[in-house]
Amino acid sequence: MEAAAAAAGVELGSSKPQIATQAEMAEARVPLAYRDQCAHLLIPLNKCRVAEFYLPWKCEPERHAYEKCQYELVMERMLQMQKIREAQETKVKGGASIGLIPATAKLS
Repeated sequence: MEAAAAAAGVELGSSKPQIATQAEMAEARVPLAYRDQCAHLLIPLNKCRVAEFYLPWKCEPERHAYEKCQYELVMERMLQMQKIREAQETKVKGGASIGLIPATAKLS
């Protein structure tokens, strides 16, 4: 995967910075699977959830911010994968693509 990304000229990883430090995430007891670029939004969301006894309508702004961040990360990964696949397809085809108008057509 990394070799394909390098060949395609795609930089792997997120453009979002990691805001929450490892110490902050450990202190907030964020599970390892959730320690990504959106963890700084998950920490206050979890604090709100605990304070409000997990009532779903109580922490909507925090939840919306966290889910939006997660959505943006997924879309960024999908775009990176699309670029890698397009580069692999052009490599397999030899760079030649089939145009909409055949070369034998007389346009004038």
